[in-house]
Amino acid sequence: MPKNLKIIVACANGAGTSLMMKMAVEKATKELGVPVEKIHHCALAEGKSSASQYDVAFVPLNFIDMFKDVQQKGTVVIGLRNVLSAEEVKEKLKGTDLVPK
Repeated sequence: MPKNLKIIVACANGAGTSLMMKMAVEKATKELGVPVEKIHHCALAEGKSSASQYDVAFVPLNFIDMFKDVQQKGTVVIGLRNVLSAEEVKEKLKGTDLVPK
C-alpha cells in the first residue's frame, strides 16, 4: 500500500459535481483512515489523460470504460453510481487493498 495516496476525481465538466465527489472522497478516506497526499478534481478529458499519474481514479460508473487503459497501467479506477455518496466511496474502497485492515 502506498504511504499517501494520490487520488483524481473526474466528472463530465470538472466543475460542480467533481468538487462534490472530491468532498465525498475526502470524507470517506478520512473515516477509513486512508492516508492521502492529494485529491485533484477535474473534467473527464483531463482525468483520462492524467489518471496514470495517480494511485486511484474515481469516475461516474457510466464513464468507467474510458479508463480501461489507465487501469492496465496500474491505477485503481473506481466507478461510482452515486457520485455524491461518501458511503458508496467507502464501500468501494473497502473492496481494494488500499484500505488499512
